[in-house]
Amino acid sequence: MPFYKDFSDEKATILIWKFSDDEILNANELVEVENLEKIKNYHPTKILETLLVRKALKSFLPTHKILYKDREPYLSPQDHFISITHSFPFAAVAVSKEKIGIDMEKFNEKILRIEHKFIYSNEANFFLEKEKVEYLTVIWSVKESLYKIHHSNYFSLKQNYKVEEFDLKNLHKINCSVYDENNCDHFSARVEFFEDYCFTIVD
Repeated sequence: MPFYKDFSDEKATILIWKFSDDEILNANELVEVENLEKIKNYHPTKILETLLVRKALKSFLPTHKILYKDREPYLSPQDHFISITHSFPFAAVAVSKEKIGIDMEKFNEKILRIEHKFIYSNEANFFLEKEKVEYLTVIWSVKESLYKIHHSNYFSLKQNYKVEEFDLKNLHKINCSVYDENNCDHFSARVEFFEDYCFTIVD
């Protein structure tokens, strides 16, 4: 079985699955009729990620579908909110009665190249140079999760999504927010590390 970790709490079901060569993943059984034609053009790895997400969902909501509006996933029937993320060989799904955003990132020094695109000025003061990859990955992942809850094509991860100072030794509550010149919405992030990955839950 590809089931890997369960991060569910009293508010949401949150499952991570990991690809296994001996697992049977049948697109005709798992993928919604509405999405079958679309996935034919996907890269083989992305197809596997898509199938893993559906397998995870069907383990607890077997009759629900994942559909899309403007590329954003939603559940049918629409009785819960959903968020999905994947980074092969892992895929995750979160389902909640309230809005939720999840993201998964592999630690990689390549993130140093894009720091300027998403780090707000005060966020650069959180960390020592030797911890930079870990801190940047957490900040990026939190902002990606925020975007899934509160997104806009006009917002910038650098200018409109903010992460408060945190400690890598205490990642179970990171204060974060989405704001513009008129409003500011506050959220809380929980971050988990496993293998070489960072996994973030924002609700």
